[in-house]
Amino acid sequence: MAQREFTDAIALLKADHREVEELFSRFESARGRKREIAERICNELKVHSMIEEEIFYPAFRGKIDDDLLDEAYVEHDGAKVLINDIMAGGPEEDFYDAKVKVLQEQIEHHVEEEEKRSEGMFAQCRETDVDLVALRDQMLPRKQELMQQAETAGLPPAQPSVVNPQLT
Repeated sequence: MAQREFTDAIALLKADHREVEELFSRFESARGRKREIAERICNELKVHSMIEEEIFYPAFRGKIDDDLLDEAYVEHDGAKVLINDIMAGGPEEDFYDAKVKVLQEQIEHHVEEEEKRSEGMFAQCRETDVDLVALRDQMLPRKQELMQQAETAGLPPAQPSVVNPQLT
């Protein structure tokens, strides 16, 4: 993964959002590389959700609207179910493209909730006393570690954290 500069933790997460949006767009027009693009989407989303759940969200618990954080965890878990299903399947299977499309719609909603100008999660986070640069400095090495793992050994299936994890 090429080293990129991000002004703070929110800039890092927004860059992830733009990357996944581009990949979804490429998937829609792809012909022979759908599996490769879908797997990249899934890996990007797994890494993104892990750094948010391990580092970003906990830093803001009790400092922003807890309902927003709770909803974000639930949205992640819904996406994880689809991610695991997409990773286990292939473009030749029924509903494969539909699963990727529904994942895209779920992610677009999640991104909108985080990036809303005034009441979104990121706007609320900017109003706290959390050092977003220091948070970036925690998140970036973890992201790089996970991306390296995705490229070499592969990432394990996404693990739901709040939505009946024992049932998935």
